Amino acid sequence: MPSLKDLKNRIATVKATQKITKAMKMVAAAKLRRAQEAAEAARPYSQRMSAVLANIAQAGTNDAPRLMTGTGSDQVHLLVVCTAERGLCGGFNSQIARLARDHTRKLLSEGKTVKIYCVGKKGYDILRRDFASLIIERTELREVKKIGFENADQIGKKVISLFNKGEFDVCTLFYSEFKSVISQVPTAQQLIPAAVPAGEPAGASDASYEYEPDAGAILADLIPRNISVQIFRALLENVAGEMGAKMSAMDNATRNAGDMINKLTLKYNRQRQAQITKELIEIISGAEAL
Repeated sequence: MPSLKDLKNRIATVKATQKITKAMKMVAAAKLRRAQEAAEAARPYSQRMSAVLANIAQAGTNDAPRLMTGTGSDQVHLLVVCTAERGLCGGFNSQIARLARDHTRKLLSEGKTVKIYCVGKKGYDILRRDFASLIIERTELREVKKIGFENADQIGKKVISLFNKGEFDVCTLFYSEFKSVISQVPTAQQLIPAAVPAGEPAGASDASYEYEPDAGAILADLIPRNISVQIFRALLENVAGEMGAKMSAMDNATRNAGDMINKLTLKYNRQRQAQITKELIEIISGAEAL
């Protein structure tokens, strides 16, 4: 049984931890609003970018770039897995890694070749346990205070460079789409070949357009930009999701610390009362003996 001093020290330690988790919750809540606004602002742009690509693709062109048409094979797959740089955000990182891990195992079981590009330290730490030999590239954004388009553009250029070198046939992006503070949905999105989205707004496919220069030249410039835009959106969604998950995790940790403090305090008081009662009994017994 721990002594009163041990219990007192443990209560003080848990109280100090509770202060830290409460502070981290407040910081995450402050960052969440800005991150959520950024993620929501990026969605219409990425959706309209996809709609423009779909419209041009539907117009038909004989000289569409390989980024849209693909290599004609799907033997080699590149998985771009975007996670957070830090932990203490519940199962946020593990859910994205689990989706990527399941997809990897599925592809390997089909006899495909898989290569992994990790964006974020936590995803790399999780995936290297099972697929260290498959990881060909990694990018960490730990030093970046605010995610900008230039960060996504650098990643997009690396992916396109690998494609131009013939390193893969199909590229899939993994990230977590922000829904709410308590809901982040792990998502897989095909980047290369550029997937033509379904369900475009009414009338988008009925309109007739003439392009200058030709559609092939526009696609050659637009598709690389679209890849960077989609990666940028994924990074922003991840930031918002990470802050939401961290806020929930730290709130739960603060509550659990409070419950632990109450239990330890009750145990401390009971043990202290028992010790006082024992000392009184010894004093009374000694007095009666005299």
